[in-house]
Amino acid sequence: MTTQRAGSRLSRMLTVQELADLLQIPTKTIYTWRYKGIGPPAVPMGKYLRFRAEDVAAWLDARADVPRGGPRKRSQLGSRVAGGAR
Repeated sequence: MTTQRAGSRLSRMLTVQELADLLQIPTKTIYTWRYKGIGPPAVPMGKYLRFRAEDVAAWLDARADVPRGGPRKRSQLGSRVAGGAR
């Protein structure tokens, strides 16, 4: 396998700190999620963990919250925002 082909199969790898920064959470949360088995899949590299960008994206997509009753129409959102607190 050539380096160019191998490189095209590899994606951006995030460190624990980069992932925490991206998600705006403490690094300790990443380690806690890993311990509990609920975080994004990690690739151990010696004593370090790395996260594939596409694995993180898929994990986030799987965790996305869908509002009950399906997505709201734009008009429903606008009237709620424009009406202020009730």
